[in-house]
Amino acid sequence: MRGGGDACGLRAGAVSWSRATWRPRPDMGSLSRPSSSASHGNLPHLLLFFLFVRPFNCLASYSRATEILYSLNEGLPAGVLIGSLAEDLRLLPSAGGQDLQSQSPQHSVAERNPPLSFSLASQGLSGQYVTLDNRSGELHTSAQEIDREALCLEGGRGTAWGGSISISSSPSADSCLLLLDVLVLPQEYFRFVKVKIAIRDINDNAPRFPISQISVWVPENAPVNTRLAIEHPAVDPDMGTNGVQTYRLLDYHRMFTLDVEENENGERTPYLIVMGLLDRETQDQYVSIIIAEDGGSPPLIGSATLTIGISDINDNCPLFTDSQINITVYGNATVGTPIAAVQAVDRDLGNNAQITYSYSQKVPQASKDLFHLNENTGVIKLFSKIGGSVLQTHKLTILANGPGCIPAVITALVTIIRVIFRPPEIVPRYIANEIDGIIYLKELEPINTPIAFFTIRDPEGKYKVSCYLEGEGPFRLLPYKPYSNEYLLETTKPMDYELQQFYEIAIVAWNSEGFQVKKMIKVQLLDDNDNAPVFLQPLVELTIEENNAPNAFLTKLDATDADSGERGQVSYFLGPDAPSYFSLDSVTGILTVSTQLDREEKETYRYTVRAVDSGKPPQESVATVIITVLDKNDNSPRFINKDFSFFVPENFPGYGEIGVISVTDADTGQNGWVALSVVNQSDIFVIDTGKGLLRAKVSLDREQQSSYTLWVEAVDGGMPPLSSTAKITILLLDINDNPPLVLFPQSNMSYLLVLPSTLPGSLVTEVYAVDKDTGMNAVIAYSIIGRRGPRPESFRIDPKTGNITLEEALLQTDYGLHRLLVKVSDHGYPEPLHSTVMVNLFVNDTVSNESYIENLLRKEPEISIEEKEPQISIEPTQRKGESVSCMPTLVALSVISLSSITFLTGMGIYICLRREKKHHREDENLEVQTPLKGKIDLHMRERKPIDISNI
Repeated sequence: MRGGGDACGLRAGAVSWSRATWRPRPDMGSLSRPSSSASHGNLPHLLLFFLFVRPFNCLASYSRATEILYSLNEGLPAGVLIGSLAEDLRLLPSAGGQDLQSQSPQHSVAERNPPLSFSLASQGLSGQYVTLDNRSGELHTSAQEIDREALCLEGGRGTAWGGSISISSSPSADSCLLLLDVLVLPQEYFRFVKVKIAIRDINDNAPRFPISQISVWVPENAPVNTRLAIEHPAVDPDMGTNGVQTYRLLDYHRMFTLDVEENENGERTPYLIVMGLLDRETQDQYVSIIIAEDGGSPPLIGSATLTIGISDINDNCPLFTDSQINITVYGNATVGTPIAAVQAVDRDLGNNAQITYSYSQKVPQASKDLFHLNENTGVIKLFSKIGGSVLQTHKLTILANGPGCIPAVITALVTIIRVIFRPPEIVPRYIANEIDGIIYLKELEPINTPIAFFTIRDPEGKYKVSCYLEGEGPFRLLPYKPYSNEYLLETTKPMDYELQQFYEIAIVAWNSEGFQVKKMIKVQLLDDNDNAPVFLQPLVELTIEENNAPNAFLTKLDATDADSGERGQVSYFLGPDAPSYFSLDSVTGILTVSTQLDREEKETYRYTVRAVDSGKPPQESVATVIITVLDKNDNSPRFINKDFSFFVPENFPGYGEIGVISVTDADTGQNGWVALSVVNQSDIFVIDTGKGLLRAKVSLDREQQSSYTLWVEAVDGGMPPLSSTAKITILLLDINDNPPLVLFPQSNMSYLLVLPSTLPGSLVTEVYAVDKDTGMNAVIAYSIIGRRGPRPESFRIDPKTGNITLEEALLQTDYGLHRLLVKVSDHGYPEPLHSTVMVNLFVNDTVSNESYIENLLRKEPEISIEEKEPQISIEPTQRKGESVSCMPTLVALSVISLSSITFLTGMGIYICLRREKKHHREDENLEVQTPLKGKIDLHMRERKPIDISNI
């Protein structure tokens, strides 16, 4: 950087960055290469600032403006380091107060004199999301989390500096910026820094459809590869690959597929493509689930119900079931009497299925005037009286006309029978509802429901007339007594609309002359709501993996109703025992679950669903849904306790059972299989995976190590496996496996000079021993089990402390060597252990000949052992400076008793031992008996200083 001019002038410079020398810190946001900010748009702000600080401008050698770009992910917690302005701007200390970029980066900002200060020029919206350290210049995220979608898609649109949000016109990773103005002071180091923080998008939003039910209508004549845009595409606030990338259908029905088109703005629209020939008359609707998926890792999805309706076109024309009908009309027929009816069928809907009937132009006008055709119903009636000149045969060509169709043709051949003598007459009187010659009956009418009365007359009055019923159906014609020539038409059994809807019968009357007449009766059944919906599967068994996506599709229920019209329209409802987070579409029967299922919470769901028709009253049926939640490895093994403690006696045999480590896993199958292993100390301990038994490979010694801390890991068999650890503490219980170790005297050959002037009750010496065991196994008791000398009973040992004191004043006869065999015993269980040591006391005024005493020690005969057990204290050994005095009487009695026993025992032992060889005697007087293994613990209690000479 170079600059020149007056020191009090205003200058702006650009900072150049070298990639070879700049190294970003690993914990800060990524830093882009800064660019020069000496633009004309920013100079007015700098001029206003320097006018304000004009009195201080002369203190600055130069001023510079700099621009820095950082980038970081949205949603970071508070305290994440974005960048350090001091490091990234190379604001380093140098000689003479100048800012040189070549200074060593190891110098801190605090070394400047005066120190640098960083501050935000203004507190805007951006300042709420970052914090600036005034001393170090470090930028961190604040407690307010940065939400890129809230800032850049819903927030302000400003582009000014000083704490605003900048949005790029083209979508990119850097389209959302937080802008900060930072001032670096004092004046001699002044900089005006523009900081841009680019907010990088993360995949924190799932695609979402604006509506949950999307409908698309496709004409049934749509050709293959027809493309129809699906309105209401999914939206995703995320951008780039985190936005919506693709769509798919859960069920394509082998008739459709999806394609996705991207426009100039990068928006993706799903298109439905027809892959097969459609026919509304075969299937008028398809239902599926459309799923939108983004490109995040892992991807997120959203779904909606897609209903594809097939719209009708006029692709069907009217059709007659027959090509010709024959009609017979008697010459005396009554005007207005229906003689026949034609009916065509069109499978289309609405206006496409409208049919009108008309005569062909080939039908003579005379026939049209004689027989009237209803253009809407197709009913043919006798329109005028049949005269004598009327033709006997009429051929009526009737057309059924539909919109845009070639008419269907049927021929009605009418034969007129001239009547010389008047034939019988049939006079109907209808009980049931009759319209245009059609009788309407409700299905399920009871047996013997009356339909009509028929009166049979003979106009001539001289012939006998008979009557009977012709045709198929559950009807009968009976004479109605007590009247003559009266007949009742009634039903013989209940009729079912679902089996047959239409009946055609005839009432035939004939006289004895052979003349007959027919009365055609048409019966149309009316549907009743007599059928409940029927589920195709009364027991629906489903499976779904736990941790499913919200609003997951389960199945589509299907029930049929044999009734017609609205009576056959089925709606679906959940039973009262269904959990609230299951949803059932009442129209489509699609069953979904709105929340994630947890197998460990509940493995099986069983509830009912209802199918209800729209009849009055409605009828319903019930099916049972059983949903089994399949396991996923979403539970780590769990120890019964996080800390296990086991107490084991030392010298426990190898591979003995120390304890059981209990662990469970809420998952099932392979996901719930748990393997145990020892993480540390595996060379000493091993664990049985099947039973959880913890064992030690070797025998354990408390004196070498009193406790062990292990970490046991439990790993399940899932993919990927989950694990957990538990802490195990093993405490070794002491057993009595160490005898007391005598530390003083150090040898059976050492001795102590005792002056004849020593006063009774004085401490002469001590026996000091330790035991490596603990507790009662380490409680030590001292006792004298053997004596030799002029008057060895003059010395006494304290059973607790091991202190040896003078009991009586020494006489002239007591001069010489006194030897005491001391037994040191612990209080162990089941059997105490002990050691022995020889205490040698030389009573004399001085030691004039050491070799004499040593020779005397070697040649002394063995000491007989007194038959007396030591008095073992129940308290741990603890030294005391002062000796414990006893009652004089008790002491005197004890001394007399012990002396007598000792004398008799000693004499017997002495006689026996004298017979042994000399080298046996010498072997008995060797070193102190001490344990061979273990270290000697010398951190013992304090002892009072005693004049002892170990020669």
